[in-house]
Amino acid sequence: MEKGFVDSFNCPDYYNVDNVCRYEQIELHLRIIINIINMKRALLPSQQRTLSAFGENIKFARLRRDLSSEQVAERAGISRNTLIKIEKGDEGVAIGFYFRVIAVLGLDKDLLLVAKDDELGRRLQDAKLVVKERASKK
Repeated sequence: MEKGFVDSFNCPDYYNVDNVCRYEQIELHLRIIINIINMKRALLPSQQRTLSAFGENIKFARLRRDLSSEQVAERAGISRNTLIKIEKGDEGVAIGFYFRVIAVLGLDKDLLLVAKDDELGRRLQDAKLVVKERASKK
């Protein structure tokens, strides 16, 4: 096992379990937990293309307004590196940062158009509607 956290402890032989120091076992479990926490689900290629196109649209909107990346980043309260990631469509950037940039560019109202006319959703909803038959009057 690589040196690190475990080296700060002296593991006497009576703490060894199956020739592995107890602290090494703890460190191994912590590494497994950290790896699980850090795992992220990758986007599908089509989703990544959509996010990249979104980032590119943001960049073009900035350039059309003749704003530098430094100006937009400062106004949005983010670093220039984060803005560059947004303009590349990086999935690791929080959606709140995307929104800040869009707001700086004056495009925040455009987000209200997302799912406004959800044709697929309406068709699915209509398909689930059950028309109840009226009980006959006696």
